[in-house]
Amino acid sequence: MGSLQLQDFVAGLVGGVASVVVGHPLDTVKTRLQAGQGYGNTLKCVLTVYRNESVTGFFKGMSFPMATTGIYSSVVFGVFSSTQRFLSQLRHGDPAVSPSLMDMTVASSVAGFVSVAIGTPVDLVKIRLQMQTQPYIKANVKLKPTAPGSPVYRGPIHCFWTILQKEGIAGIYRGTVAMLLRDVPGYCVYFIPYALFCDWATPEGCISPSAFSVWLAGGVAGAISWGLCTPMDVVKSRLQADGVYLNQYKGTLDCILQSYHNEGLKVFFRGLTVNTVRGFPSSAAMFLAYELALKAMKRDQTETNP
Repeated sequence: MGSLQLQDFVAGLVGGVASVVVGHPLDTVKTRLQAGQGYGNTLKCVLTVYRNESVTGFFKGMSFPMATTGIYSSVVFGVFSSTQRFLSQLRHGDPAVSPSLMDMTVASSVAGFVSVAIGTPVDLVKIRLQMQTQPYIKANVKLKPTAPGSPVYRGPIHCFWTILQKEGIAGIYRGTVAMLLRDVPGYCVYFIPYALFCDWATPEGCISPSAFSVWLAGGVAGAISWGLCTPMDVVKSRLQADGVYLNQYKGTLDCILQSYHNEGLKVFFRGLTVNTVRGFPSSAAMFLAYELALKAMKRDQTETNP
């Protein structure tokens, strides 16, 4: 792997960690709204979680994505950048040539496919942990291991192994189709608006955008992407939350039909506000951390090899 590719993977790791720290509390609210019962609107959900579980309730399931989202983002950013360079080399004979809109679309789609392979088990464990509304108590598990409201999983590793033992590999990859339908177009409306906003915000003659431009472009791209992906995100959340206490859905299409039949079209826009609001700071933090890490590594490389 060349130094450029390695830098993209490392910078992606830094960006992923930054986005989890900033975005996880609102991600918990989003999951509860989409897959939980009785939370009402966003504000009511925030107040209910805080009243019942205090501040720690917003950080449920964070340790697993903190440990894995860095790797996940590292691969997504690394694959996206490497694919762009490969396409530029293929078309123009020079990997440094600015990618066309078609190149960015292909690179975004490839990143989306790869992200699903890594991200589905991570999201599944995170959502299962977020949907547990009480701390783990051994006595409770012995008494009523499958009663709604009683915790089933002790933590991320226990959750992963429990799902693997009970549901097999198919269980770990529950919601893959919904995640593909969310992430492949989702990354196209993530990376492309980011690149366009960065170009628009960079004055003529400047080699790279300012930190503020990166932060703003990343935030806007995140808000657009998460807003547009909300309907399929609802389906994915419901499929992955399903199975903690009972199995309600047979698959993606069944989940869509049951959700529509029971709650109407509005169900697919649950969490739209919190998704869009959360998309801005978490993506702004991710892109800013990514670009700053890249810049720092390139500066170090220049100083080391003048």
